[in-house]
Amino acid sequence: MALYEHVFLARQDVSSQQVDGIVEQYKTVIEENGGKVAKVENWGVKALAYRIRKNRKAHYVLMNLDAPHAAVAEMERQMRINEDVLRFMTVSVDELEEAPSAMLQKRDRDDRPGERPERGGPGGGRFGEARGPRRDRGPRRDDSFGG
Repeated sequence: MALYEHVFLARQDVSSQQVDGIVEQYKTVIEENGGKVAKVENWGVKALAYRIRKNRKAHYVLMNLDAPHAAVAEMERQMRINEDVLRFMTVSVDELEEAPSAMLQKRDRDDRPGERPERGGPGGGRFGEARGPRRDRGPRRDDSFGG
């Protein structure tokens, strides 16, 4: 059987439970046609680069498939009919990755607490530098309005 990576985008106003239902629906289509789903990753709601059918965000889902072409073709046919699926793309691959995808690794790296430096740094300056004495003008005077 052939190996595929399949990514689809579901509308943003669909709940996470409904997205899981959509995944289960297409999982059964693949399994009924002699294939199997090796991995499913829900990447969550992300902003789109441009509007698709009046949606600015979408639920992203990755599915790794080990299935015959007929099973993938049937799943894609049903996705074209489904109003909740905005876009999908299936790519044939030489081998399936067992590790989490780059999108999940990025999200895990961003979610770890304490890894980001504090904004402003120690001196509160724009780029983290400490504010020193003003060199462009003389020292400040207490009476700034005249004399």
